[in-house]
Amino acid sequence: MTGAFSKLTDMTNEVPQKLERIAKTIARAGQCSRREAERWIEDGRVAVNGNVLTSPALNVGDSDIITIDGKRIGAAEPTKLWLYHKPVGLVTTHSDPEGRATVFEHLPREIGRVISVGRLDLNSEGLLLLTNDGDLARALELPRTGFIRTYRARAFGRVNQKQLDALKIGMVVEGVRYGPIDAILETDGSANSWISLSLREGKNREIRKVLGALGLSVNRLIRLSYGPFELGKLERGEVMEVSAAKIKKLLEQLANQEAVPVKRESAKNFGLRRKANSRPPK
Repeated sequence: MTGAFSKLTDMTNEVPQKLERIAKTIARAGQCSRREAERWIEDGRVAVNGNVLTSPALNVGDSDIITIDGKRIGAAEPTKLWLYHKPVGLVTTHSDPEGRATVFEHLPREIGRVISVGRLDLNSEGLLLLTNDGDLARALELPRTGFIRTYRARAFGRVNQKQLDALKIGMVVEGVRYGPIDAILETDGSANSWISLSLREGKNREIRKVLGALGLSVNRLIRLSYGPFELGKLERGEVMEVSAAKIKKLLEQLANQEAVPVKRESAKNFGLRRKANSRPPK
């Protein structure tokens, strides 16, 4: 009786686990965004306690063992963010079916597992944001959060400012609608022109396609900034971690927009208040 009573007492004194959706846990661990986690689950890549999932409709706790492609994911860490000067010749993916060199293969090991905020294609260079927080990456990519991306493009062909001004209302190229772009003709050489561009979205090869529709062929494309973060004097291939103060300010801004839920670990480290009705970005 005593043993049974002691066991019952221990059980009643246990602190209940905080459960959350499996996709959110994967995103908080810096593996990917929630939406991508849901796709991984549908593809049969995710298992919990040895059982392969077929649906993301599952709540998990700290005691559950989660694996992706057979590899266990680590515990969630406080949100971190890095600036990376991506050079030409690297693809922004964790693995490339064509065997090309990737951004993530060239990062310092101490950074750990990170994902990119958007992408820069093989022949593009400049500022690429990296984070261990999938929800943050997704929020920063959304046009509704209002973060402006600025670029400089060198393009072969002739164009005038009036043609570039027409991009302010957006345009349709090959059936795809592209949003407004502010473009300024910096220099107009005999063969190449330099153009500065600002936009709030990042569709696949958007600048190349839009300028291509104006008869230009982009032969160099550099991203100079993304929201409040600038490439500055960061050397090619160099990585710089964003300070805790700047991350706190960023998370506060996004939380006020209800664009991204704040991690428990980040709330504790940065002294942030988590909203009870916080919702993931849609």
